[in-house]
Amino acid sequence: MLDPSAVRRWCTGAVAGLEAARAEIDRLNVYPVPDGDTGTNLLLTLQAADSAVRTDPPGDLAATLGSMARGAVLGARGNSGVILSQVLRGLAESMPGDPDGAALAKALARAAELAWTAVAEPVEGTMLSVVRAAAEAAAGAGDSLAEVARAAAGGAARALDRTPEQLPVLARAGVVDAGGRGLCVLLESLATVVAGDPVPVPKTRSGRPPREMARETGSDAYGYEVQYLLDAADTSALRAELVELGDSLVVVGTGEGTWTVHVHVNDIGAAIEAGVRAGRPHRITVTRFADEPPARREGTAVVAVAPGAGMAELFAAEGVLLADGTEDAVLAAVLAAGTGAAVVLPGRAELTAPADAAASRARDAGVEVAVVPTRSPVQGLAAVAVHDEARRFGDDVIAMAEAAAATRWGEVFPATRDALTMAGPCKAGDVLGLVDGEVVIVGGELALVAGELLERMLSGGGELVTLVLAAAETALAERLERQVARDHFGVEVSVHGVLRPDVPLLIGVE
Repeated sequence: MLDPSAVRRWCTGAVAGLEAARAEIDRLNVYPVPDGDTGTNLLLTLQAADSAVRTDPPGDLAATLGSMARGAVLGARGNSGVILSQVLRGLAESMPGDPDGAALAKALARAAELAWTAVAEPVEGTMLSVVRAAAEAAAGAGDSLAEVARAAAGGAARALDRTPEQLPVLARAGVVDAGGRGLCVLLESLATVVAGDPVPVPKTRSGRPPREMARETGSDAYGYEVQYLLDAADTSALRAELVELGDSLVVVGTGEGTWTVHVHVNDIGAAIEAGVRAGRPHRITVTRFADEPPARREGTAVVAVAPGAGMAELFAAEGVLLADGTEDAVLAAVLAAGTGAAVVLPGRAELTAPADAAASRARDAGVEVAVVPTRSPVQGLAAVAVHDEARRFGDDVIAMAEAAAATRWGEVFPATRDALTMAGPCKAGDVLGLVDGEVVIVGGELALVAGELLERMLSGGGELVTLVLAAAETALAERLERQVARDHFGVEVSVHGVLRPDVPLLIGVE
């Protein structure tokens, strides 16, 4: 059921959902240039809509949706917020007093239409594609209000996962569209309200944060964001003028003669004068991008330095940022995370120095940074496993450092040349087993060396064994798991299969 009470619950749920997802959405924004405030802009826009719903006089469904849309238009922040306001406006314009599924589908189609027409230069792979897909999914879902709402949410989520296929910049960053992710939160909340239960939707990818910070949208050729409300009867001439002045142009209205104007320009005066010629501009805001350092959100980022391809897979899956082994790259990753604190995991002894240098520079930039000494990526995995952003930073660093220090690490790989090792001479092609960086076994078969090495590492005790090896090496993994189960009762084994292993086998014992 969708009535005024349901709309109020929808607003409340959507605001809560965006509050929870704001940091994630801020990290996703990479198109056309990276930024850190899409989630914030969407949240502020929806908070304005929620405030209007709660302060306007009570009314029927049309009036309540109208308040929601009008509040969003007047309080819209950034490109994404302005587009979101048009989605709400389309729903308000088209929804009858007692809607069924077909009516909701029609309203979603109108929402998609207004969103697309609001943008001067619409692009596929953005939240525009997501709202259109939601409307298309809703159109074929039947007459049940709940089923149509579920279909719209599911269609939006699937479209969101396709955005990297439509925008190469998203694919390169390994993320989905930030505005589209916010729109999914809105539709998930709507579906939850009208269906009366949580809506399962496909899981989407967050990916790693971009390494640059700039603005929500638009070319960096323009240095200012100008936004204002405009009382005017017509905006066609205004649109034409502003298109010539800059980019990222969005002009949307409440349907009552008030418009929200958003544009990026270099000539601030010309953008405002164009508004004066069109009508009465008010609530004018101007932002100079160069004056805006990226706002740092609460929380702690984790940066892994120069992991090999296999470990990079595992770290990225845990939300860890990746940087190559240079000081500048580590600094860029820490600053791009957008958090007030960060932990750096060097992964190898020789990478500790550039990590320390980068941490010092990041502290000068206002970020609290700690380097947790790790000599192996499996020690880094152990540290990540106990990482908790909810803890005080110092306590979190101590917990991560203790976990890393308590992890012995081993490696098994073939020798590439003849050499004299701590375990005796080896020839090229022999299999070497290392513990904490020292060769302790020289053998002829990988499986035998792996079993003996694991046994040596467990001789001093342990509670958890971590194995990192090629995903196709199931037989070796099963053999080692059986060995632990047979000879070391109570010890857990965690197997990580990766597509591109750095060495045939990495072992961690905690």
